[in-house]
Amino acid sequence: MEIIHFEKVNFSYNKKRPLLSGLSLQLQPGHIHGLLGKNGEGKSTLLKLVAGLLFPQKGTIETMGFEPQKRKPEMLRDIYFISEELPLFPLSIEKFEKVYAPFYPNFSHSQFDNYLKEFEISSKELRINKLSYGQKKKVTLAFGLAAQTKVLLMDEPTNGLDIPSKGQFRRIVASSLENDRCIIISTHQVRDLDSLIDSIIIMDEHEIVFNELIKNITDKLLFKVYDTNVKDASVIYSEDTLRGFYQVRENREQEDSKLDIELLFNAVHANKKQIKELFTNTLNH
Repeated sequence: MEIIHFEKVNFSYNKKRPLLSGLSLQLQPGHIHGLLGKNGEGKSTLLKLVAGLLFPQKGTIETMGFEPQKRKPEMLRDIYFISEELPLFPLSIEKFEKVYAPFYPNFSHSQFDNYLKEFEISSKELRINKLSYGQKKKVTLAFGLAAQTKVLLMDEPTNGLDIPSKGQFRRIVASSLENDRCIIISTHQVRDLDSLIDSIIIMDEHEIVFNELIKNITDKLLFKVYDTNVKDASVIYSEDTLRGFYQVRENREQEDSKLDIELLFNAVHANKKQIKELFTNTLNH
């Protein structure tokens, strides 16, 4: 059952420059979806449309069966949006929890405490507006995950986190996934999602050009390093590095390989047509 459905959605901030045009998207629960794209592609806008913070000018959107723009309480209690721009709450963490947790019926206070501890936030008496950007991000992430909503939207969640904290973030998010939950993480820092997501959505030129589960990706694409630039009809993308030639190829021999998210991202941007045809032909068979 789809938990998020976009059907031919149009949206623009400026009538002369449409941002999204005819965008269609279907997402299932039980997955952590990585929404990838360069800055300005419309990733944040898409998340805000899912949450009902922006309204489509054309087309329809359903979030958990609701029209998000109507902002019904039944929907709002089961969706949480972590924006890249963090609010400056002049409250202690403890007071923030007391005020806002009741809006989310499934909020787990014990999980919130555990996440704060994992993120090395020393005390709930700390005032949020006095914290560093990275600490504010950690508090916001801990609260959003503890809310246990069916839909969790995160916009550039690893911005402001140091390398150890990014590892903590990946562990916490991975452990929070349930079969009825849909998590969407929007970022342009594709390597931050390595080993976390199980579904990849790529936006380019303000449209969705790729949307596949990772298990399907590695079935159809081979990620491999060669000493020389091996060229044949199966090569989709090749990148010259100090370690050799990193290539994305059609996986014609059903070899095992580890997905390289950044390499896939570059391959999709460089050769959208060939990749689209490969996956479309797969679906037709």
